Amino acid sequence: MIQSIRDTALEAVKSVKFKTKPKKGRYSALRYDRRTFTLRGQQITLTTTGKRYKEILHIPKYYKEIYETWDYKAAMLCYNKKQNQFYINIVFENEVEIEAYKGDIVGIDRGLYNLATTSNGINFSGEKLRATQRKYLFNRKKLQAKGTPSSKKLLKKISGKEKRFSRDVNHCITKKISHLPYSVFVIEDLSSIRTQKRGKKLNKWLSSWPFFQFEQFLNYKTEILGKRVEYVDAHYTSMKCSRCGNRSRHNRYKSKFKCSACGFLEHADKNAALNIRNNYILSITPKESIEQGSVNNPYESSGTTLCSVV
Repeated sequence: MIQSIRDTALEAVKSVKFKTKPKKGRYSALRYDRRTFTLRGQQITLTTTGKRYKEILHIPKYYKEIYETWDYKAAMLCYNKKQNQFYINIVFENEVEIEAYKGDIVGIDRGLYNLATTSNGINFSGEKLRATQRKYLFNRKKLQAKGTPSSKKLLKKISGKEKRFSRDVNHCITKKISHLPYSVFVIEDLSSIRTQKRGKKLNKWLSSWPFFQFEQFLNYKTEILGKRVEYVDAHYTSMKCSRCGNRSRHNRYKSKFKCSACGFLEHADKNAALNIRNNYILSITPKESIEQGSVNNPYESSGTTLCSVV
């Protein structure tokens, strides 16, 4: 409690010193360290100004292993004013032995129609997600047209459901990917994806699909398993041939990739995933080794496996 008050006071001093405006949000928060709260099973005990408060926690399935085996270090009790509900965020710590590099690397291409495609041919379709998004979009338009107090409440409810659905999809995909027999997972750096000039339709899908949440989930899931995520430049991975390196806009037509130079034929998303993998290998390969032989075609292509995620 004292630490929380001290932190709040420090933030207030900083706001005056650096002339920053305090953030006004719908959440109020109270920090706890290991000395001011305890966890026994699913019961949490919090120190308050009057007495110690006890509550039973609901632990999501995908956090159960962390909750049962990791050490808890700190917590933050949050109050949502609009929903009139309390939430507790708990920080856990665990020592993980990082696997030594074994050469087992997989590239992952993310998209809108196929949410994720790996360089070994596993495809996670986004058909069900898009159908669900279309349903929510239709319902939102109907409720917005009404403009009544009850329709506004339903809009908030729908928004929460859609976010939870997308979150669950990301959990399902990243869990399956993280358990693949690879120690390094390579993805594109999409940090500038929302600032680029794109079509209205594409921007709508980009704003509704949480690409960066995917990264967060994949990062912590691979860390738990002693693996890691690496990033490469996103440019030209969709138009470059993963076999000969030829780069042309004419190589790709929708989901089909056919190299205009060597005739290499592959699913466009898998070809992009192979390029992502190749780009990472090039970045860690000594120049002397690159001069001795081409690394554009270190991997042979095989069939594509389809995966259902929800």
